[in-house]
Amino acid sequence: MTSTLAIVVSLALLMYLAYRGVTVLLLAPLMGALAVVLSGDAALLLPIYTGTFMTALSGYVLQFLPIFLLGSLFGQLMADSGAANTLSRWIVASVGEKHAIVTVVLACALLTYGGVSLFVVAFAIYPVAVDLFRAARIPKRLIPATIALGAFTFTMTALPGTPAIQNAIPIPYFGTNVFAAPGLGIIAAAIMFGGGSWWLRRRAAAAHAAGEGYGDHDDAREGTPAEAEQDARWSVMPVPLALLPLLLVVGINALFTYVVFPAVDFSFLAQRFPDLAPQKIVGLWALIIALATACTALVLLRLKHWSNLKNTINQGVFGFMLPLFNTASEVGYGAIIAGLAGFAIIRDAVLNVAPGNPLISEAVAMNVLAGITGSSSGGLSIALQTLGQDYLRMAHEAGISAELMHRVAVMAAGGMDTLPHCGAIITLLAICKLTHRQSYGDIAAVTILFPLPALVLVIALGTMFGGF
Repeated sequence: MTSTLAIVVSLALLMYLAYRGVTVLLLAPLMGALAVVLSGDAALLLPIYTGTFMTALSGYVLQFLPIFLLGSLFGQLMADSGAANTLSRWIVASVGEKHAIVTVVLACALLTYGGVSLFVVAFAIYPVAVDLFRAARIPKRLIPATIALGAFTFTMTALPGTPAIQNAIPIPYFGTNVFAAPGLGIIAAAIMFGGGSWWLRRRAAAAHAAGEGYGDHDDAREGTPAEAEQDARWSVMPVPLALLPLLLVVGINALFTYVVFPAVDFSFLAQRFPDLAPQKIVGLWALIIALATACTALVLLRLKHWSNLKNTINQGVFGFMLPLFNTASEVGYGAIIAGLAGFAIIRDAVLNVAPGNPLISEAVAMNVLAGITGSSSGGLSIALQTLGQDYLRMAHEAGISAELMHRVAVMAAGGMDTLPHCGAIITLLAICKLTHRQSYGDIAAVTILFPLPALVLVIALGTMFGGF
């Protein structure tokens, strides 16, 4: 019980201090050390740090570094080439300013489903959203929730083939790919999109009926005249060229997942890489090839139009480090917790939430850990690092497909991850120059209120009909 209490205290402090803005890079090892000391294992502190924390951290980096790096680089290339701005303006012109909320959601969804980082999307779409919401007299306080619906929900966890890191994390644990359970994912995405859009339109209508307009805000864009001129030049990038890199990410990923790799006999790798299990890693290989191809294509397509290609590439490459090591540190923290005696009690409680149906247990574990860490990728990584083998075994015993386990895990991690201390939410509010008091209620509605019922429906349909 002492060890279990130590884990609870450590987790509570991790959540509180993360909410107060302390970096997880420091929090994770410190809170792990606190849990070890409170558990009465202080003499093992240094061996646990070097042998458990650092081993888990480095293992995560080794496995997912290419995805984080290429994803960050691709997002920066999309932003600096003007492709992101072009696509968002194209959607505005296609859908129309009268449908400002749906327009912003679709713009965010297109970019994130195409592989652009949600942070890049928030920066790129915010100025567009300001113009649309002001023209339509929709309160600015609804902009963060609108961006969150398009970038933080169905394109991150539900739509099949999304290159989001959350959708890649379960691959080595379950031997799946990013297209796992496509039918269920599409159903869930429709619920999230439809429910979230209905909520935001309802809130906008209520504000209009109360006589509330856009509000008094200082939305002047900062920047030099040269930067403004550069933005204008980027915005006229041909739409087909701007769309092509996104299609390459999804198309090439699908090509290698369903055509190329299934036709390859990987037995020749056994002699040189005896510990490699290709069936558990080809999903990551397909995503790496897709992102690398899309980055190369984008550079070549705009070869004569880059303002400073070297700077763009450097920023993209440097930008992956903090997200990667934040998540890796959380994985290291999870490894420490999993090694404590008190974790056995917590693990057994979670695994026995719904005996005979590991989907429910998995959903609970992912939601709880994502909520505690304030990170969908962090909570998902910790849960699979500590319980992934148990869930796969339980799934086999219950006759549940690994693809269904994959989709439920990813969707569950995208449920309670957007609690107030979530780093992505804090960053989004900072970009929009708004506060939790002004906007968090609507953010919570579109990122929690509708994704959770969608998850319940997926579990119910998967239990009755299997993964499809």
